[in-house]
Amino acid sequence: MTYRKRRYYSKEDKNLIWDRWKSGASQHDIARLFSTGHSSIGRIISETGGFRPPERKRSTSALKLSEREESSRSIVANLSIRSIAVHLSRAPSTISREINRNGGYDNYRATKADHNAWINALRPKLCKLYGQTMLCKIIETKLRKKWSPQQIAGWLKIKYSEDESKHVSHETIYKSLFIQTRGVLKKELQRCLRSKRTIRRAKTSTLKGRGLGTIPDAVSISERPASVEDRAVPGHWEGDLIDILGHHGMYKMVPTYILKELGGWKTLSMVEKYAHFDSTHLEQFVGNVLVGGRSSRYRWLR
Repeated sequence: MTYRKRRYYSKEDKNLIWDRWKSGASQHDIARLFSTGHSSIGRIISETGGFRPPERKRSTSALKLSEREESSRSIVANLSIRSIAVHLSRAPSTISREINRNGGYDNYRATKADHNAWINALRPKLCKLYGQTMLCKIIETKLRKKWSPQQIAGWLKIKYSEDESKHVSHETIYKSLFIQTRGVLKKELQRCLRSKRTIRRAKTSTLKGRGLGTIPDAVSISERPASVEDRAVPGHWEGDLIDILGHHGMYKMVPTYILKELGGWKTLSMVEKYAHFDSTHLEQFVGNVLVGGRSSRYRWLR
């Protein structure tokens, strides 16, 4: 068995993936752009529940890489912290904290310090539902009653019009359902959504017009010969599917065939044990019926 080599995506690749996803493309369509499997694309999209992660930006007040490099050169030149701060037009405390948290005066490196600052800036904000147990229970109750997140958000604004702490948007509810790392709403509540989706899709996402669920080269029933309409020619077969109530209250689809004979119509229904055919066995069954039941298994149809 051959295994596909894992694909690592650059920042530009991920931007293209999210652009296509937001435009309504499926995971299979996006995967074909990179000549890879759809599971590779699904891994990136499912990490944030189908929501495009916001683009990270540095704060305008944070030290830049050029300032850190200048600080490193000034340290090599044995300049004091106050001299470095005056040269960069920064507060001495800012330069002191920068140097002390990145190796000290003797081990400071600008590139490493800049990388650490970018990593340490990851401080995800807790969602509004975090820690609000009662509000989460209210939302859970409404979801189990098949309310949509839009209905719940509107109802909360009316019910608790004077308490803004209980006002949440429908996007907050969706994100809490699809992004399970938030640890707010249970994953099983996703089944309560009307769409039954486990990931956020774009509004423009649709499978219409892609030829899915259709029979290739299908012949319309309107193209039947005229002799079939009056059912006057003996030897013609008609087939249909009938719902019957089987064991344990489960419904089954039982194929029923009708043969036109000289003396009238003869109905030939399949017995219950033949109701679980897959497509291969059903095709074989119909073939045997049409040739007169050559197989001993279907002699009862003659």
